[in-house]
Amino acid sequence: MTDSARACPAGSRAGRDKRSVRRWVRRGAIGLGLVVIAAGGAGWAVYAKLNSNITPDEAAAAELARYEKERPTALVSGAQNILLIGSDSRAGQGNRRYGKDSGTERSDTTILLHLSGKRRSATAVSIPRDLMVDVPGCRKPNGSRSEPMFAMFNYAFQMGGSACTIRTVERMTDIRVDHHMVVDFHGFKEMVDAVDGVEICLSKPINDKAAKLRLPAGKVSLNGEQALGYVRARKTLGDGSDTDRMDRQQRFLAALVHKVQSNDVLLNPVRLYPVLDAATSSLTTDPDLASLRGLYELARGVRDIPTERVQFLTVPRESYIYNANRDQLVEPEAERLFERLRVDAPVKVVNSSETPQGPEPSDRTSPAPTFRGNTAAQNPCG
Repeated sequence: MTDSARACPAGSRAGRDKRSVRRWVRRGAIGLGLVVIAAGGAGWAVYAKLNSNITPDEAAAAELARYEKERPTALVSGAQNILLIGSDSRAGQGNRRYGKDSGTERSDTTILLHLSGKRRSATAVSIPRDLMVDVPGCRKPNGSRSEPMFAMFNYAFQMGGSACTIRTVERMTDIRVDHHMVVDFHGFKEMVDAVDGVEICLSKPINDKAAKLRLPAGKVSLNGEQALGYVRARKTLGDGSDTDRMDRQQRFLAALVHKVQSNDVLLNPVRLYPVLDAATSSLTTDPDLASLRGLYELARGVRDIPTERVQFLTVPRESYIYNANRDQLVEPEAERLFERLRVDAPVKVVNSSETPQGPEPSDRTSPAPTFRGNTAAQNPCG
């Protein structure tokens, strides 16, 4: 057999090997493509699921558009004001256990969140539900309209929902509300459970039957159900006032922010999904935020704000002159705060044990007046 004859079988084997390699590569590429497509499909399914959790508040958008000419103008490009409303509605999944459904809902908690234009700070201002304010005439759920009146702040949400609350806040502060979010009891609980609880410290035990809350003194990690009871309890904790309850809510929210940022939740997809699922469930927002894209654009700008620059305070208030069980604004301190937020100027907070509510007289010409409050960097067990 000649050399050329012996070479032919070897050449054929080499050819077959090359063809085999090419087929394997093609099949591998097809297989990889299928995996990518499957992963993309799963990703889309996750996106669609989270996206569908959010309810767009179309009715509020239409009502606000009706009164656009009377609404404040945004003064600083890039700054954002988001109204966060905690609803006490008994409708919806798991909410009826907290009481009878009277057919109306009130704003159990309302916070005006100001994000600075360059996203260097976030200031959350609690608005007391018992604050006496001018509530405009608003569209009721049945289509009729209420008469303007001087009433408790949470009357606005009861009469006209989020749009009425936004208009009331804008009239009181002259601050443009860019976005709003409404979350109910169930959504709040799920959010806390999604981050595996939030740690607080108690100086004494709690046994509040109305809030279904029983906790020992010392360091405690609250699950969703316990956290809801803790932020809602009123008569058996502290001095029983709504101001004390708002302080407690602010400390809890600060601890929640600290927990999310310190545990790398935002960087771990496995941990992030349940948080997103919980955060979007039972959530109603203005149409611009009613999507993951809208929420992502909002979150992207605030994720790097240091916890010491995430501030919580209550609007300066005092007992209403005609009813000690109601509140009224303290002036000129309240207007000073609102003006700072309108023009995106710095605001500072200090612990309530260090200074009285509102700026000291010596601070009144300060570029950053000081108010009673706390930050997300403060250790709740410190």
